[in-house]
Amino acid sequence: MDYKSLFIGAFGIMLAAACTDKDGAHADADGHADGGGANPSEIVITPDRAKAAGIVTAVVEPGEFNGVIPCGGKILAASGSEATVVATVAGIVSLPRGLAEGSPVAKGATVFTVSSRNLQDDPARQAEIAYRAAKKEYDRAAKLVKDRIVTQKEYNAIKADYERARIAYEAFDGGGATGAGVAVKSPVGGYVKTCLVKEGDYVAVGQPMMTVTQARSLYLRANVPERYYAQMGSVVSAKFKTAYGDSVYDLRQMNGQLVATGKQTGDGSPYIPVTFRFDNRADVMPGAFVETYVLTGGRGDVLSVPVSALTDEQGLSFVYVQTDPSCYERREVHTGRSDGSRVEIKSGLAAGERVVVEGAVQVKLASASTAIPAHTHSH
Repeated sequence: MDYKSLFIGAFGIMLAAACTDKDGAHADADGHADGGGANPSEIVITPDRAKAAGIVTAVVEPGEFNGVIPCGGKILAASGSEATVVATVAGIVSLPRGLAEGSPVAKGATVFTVSSRNLQDDPARQAEIAYRAAKKEYDRAAKLVKDRIVTQKEYNAIKADYERARIAYEAFDGGGATGAGVAVKSPVGGYVKTCLVKEGDYVAVGQPMMTVTQARSLYLRANVPERYYAQMGSVVSAKFKTAYGDSVYDLRQMNGQLVATGKQTGDGSPYIPVTFRFDNRADVMPGAFVETYVLTGGRGDVLSVPVSALTDEQGLSFVYVQTDPSCYERREVHTGRSDGSRVEIKSGLAAGERVVVEGAVQVKLASASTAIPAHTHSH
């Protein structure tokens, strides 16, 4: 879908409706007829249209902003054993209610139920039939061998067939089968790291279904360029962003702790290792390389806006300032450091101004939807 064309068309209609009253006269969002004072940078969007487009504004206030060291990093698994839960039988998977990635599980707890009762070739039913037939033959041979009607060799073969049938049957019944199917249990206690199947999936015998980890923590190893060595003593925390998602993770919200700060670069490497430990999250993959923002001591009275508030054009950064409930003005700003979620504003904004923090792209498209200024106050 060409979302840009869609928004341009929608906002074009909106602008025409917002800027024309029932008599055809040009009026602003407050219902007042336009006078002079043309401002070609203003964009008119009524509050109802802004809400429908997902436009959200917030007042910019000075606050504390940490120093930022941008660098690369890697997520490392903490020391601790992991176990893979595999399907003991073939069938359809059913998950216990409330079990999800990150959930705690006890050793021996049921994590899946696998049922084959609705399958055409029900292995559980076949195993039961084979077991009962083998048991009947074994019981008969056990009596006959005493009278030497059955030879010891024949008896041993019948007994071996019975044992094999019993083992196969117990995998379904004695191994934890219920009316719903066979219970698959966790071999270790810990936390669900990854769930590889979902409700209703078909699994074969031996197929991996889940990974359980006994370590709840992960490590973030940031590779800080050596030019930032003088700031190593002021490191307080870090944020990171994965290549497979848009979320920015703040270690301060994940029980993160600074574990170690390298005092020298590695052999043949121009980077200083800085290691953090944080609580394991289901959507953070060990071994992944991440974009890292190492945070140093904070500075007060700093203006900053969310990353989503900025738009780029020809290498310049812009925000949209709300001048009244229906009017927005594009404003060039000069930015400083970014911690992944917020950006420092060095100039272009003043404290107390209201800025679009979500939906800036929609406002930008609205400004481009007409060839004439959207709110010029001149005729």
